[in-house]
Amino acid sequence: MTVANLIILLTLLILSIPAVLWAGYLLLFTLLSSAPAPPRPSSWQRRFDIIVPAHNEEAVIAHTVANLRRIDWPTDRYRVVVCADNCSDATAENARAAGAVVLERHNAAQRGKGYALEFAFRTSRAEGFADAVVVIDADVEVSVNLLEALAARLEAGEQAVQVHYGVLNPMASWRTRLITIAKGSIHVVRSRARERLGLSCGIRGTGWCVTHELLRAVPYRAFSLTEDVEFGIDLGMAGFRVAYADEADSNAEMASSEQSARAQRQRWEHGRFQLIRTRTGPLLSAALRRRSVLCLDLALDLLVLPLSYIILDTGALIAAAAIAALWYPDLRYWVWVGAACAAALTCYVLRGWQLSGIGLRGLLDLARAPAFLLWKVLLLLRSRNFNEWKRTEREQR
Repeated sequence: MTVANLIILLTLLILSIPAVLWAGYLLLFTLLSSAPAPPRPSSWQRRFDIIVPAHNEEAVIAHTVANLRRIDWPTDRYRVVVCADNCSDATAENARAAGAVVLERHNAAQRGKGYALEFAFRTSRAEGFADAVVVIDADVEVSVNLLEALAARLEAGEQAVQVHYGVLNPMASWRTRLITIAKGSIHVVRSRARERLGLSCGIRGTGWCVTHELLRAVPYRAFSLTEDVEFGIDLGMAGFRVAYADEADSNAEMASSEQSARAQRQRWEHGRFQLIRTRTGPLLSAALRRRSVLCLDLALDLLVLPLSYIILDTGALIAAAAIAALWYPDLRYWVWVGAACAAALTCYVLRGWQLSGIGLRGLLDLARAPAFLLWKVLLLLRSRNFNEWKRTEREQR
C-alpha cells in the first residue's frame, strides 16, 4: 500500500467512524419514537412550588404568572414562586401584583440561573409547603395539564420528570421553525425512545420537576452555562433517571432575529462543549464501574454533537469518498457508507419535523439548512464571555 493510499484510507476512517456511530444511534431512537403509554391519573394530592427564576423580566413576568395560575390543579396545592434574581427593574413588583409569591435575591458575586434555583429550592424546602418543585422559565407558557402529568409520574414512583419542551413562537421566522423541528428531534424523538428504554431523558431547562426527597439525596449544585443538563447528569451519576411526560407542554420563546439568536446559540453551544470536556469522562467511568446503562447513555448523549456538526461530518465523508473513488474505484463503497449515514439522519430529521407539527412550511424551510449550518459554525469560532446571566430579547406578545 502506497503512502497516498494510506492517507486516503485514514482520512475516510476518521470521517466515517463518528458519522456511522452518530447516525446509527439517532436512527435507533427514531425507530423507538412512538408515543409512550400514559400513566394512571393522579390522586391530586401532591403539593408543588412552581419556581420561576427571573432576571429583569418586568415585561413578561405578569403574563407568565397568569398562565401558571390557570393550571388545572387545586389552588391550595400549588404556589407560583418567582425568584427575582439580581433584578434592577420591576420584576418583583409585577410578579407580586400578578399573584405570585416573590423571593428577592441580591448577590453580585454569584450570578446566574443556577444560583437562583439553588436559593429557591432551599427556601421552598425550608417553608415545607411543597412535596416537589417545578422549574418554569419567565418566557414560557405551559399546558393546563402540567401538574397532573407530573403528579401521575411521581405517584408511579418517579422522582424527577421532564415535560415536552417546545417552541412558543414557531412561526416567527425561518429560524424558529428550524428550531421547532430540531426540538421535535431532540426533545421528542430522543425522549420518547429513552422513556421506552427506561433511560433518563435529561433536564431541558424548563418544564422539569424534582421532589424534595430527591433534592435531599442529590443537592442542587449546578451553576454552569448549561445548568439544566449538568443537574440531569448529577442525577444520573447518583442513579436517578428523569422520566418523560409526553402529554404536557412547556413552550419557550425562541429568538427570531439574527442578533438575539446569535447570543442565545453561542451560550448553548459553548456551555455544551464545556460539559463534554468535564463530564464525559466521569460518566463513562461510572458506566464501566457500575455497569450502568443510564450513565452510558448520558455520556453518549453528550458525545452526540449538535446535528449541524454531524451533517457537516457526513457531507465531508461523502465528498472525500467521491473524490477518492475517481482515482481509486475500489474505494467507491465508502460513498455508500456516507449515503447510508445521510439516509439515517434524514429519517431522524423528518421524524422530528413530523412530531413538531410545524407543517409544510417548516419542511420547505429545511432548504435553508446549509446556510444555518454555516451560521452556527461561524458562531462557534467567535469567542465571548458568558459568565453573566443575560436575558434574551423577547418577542412582542
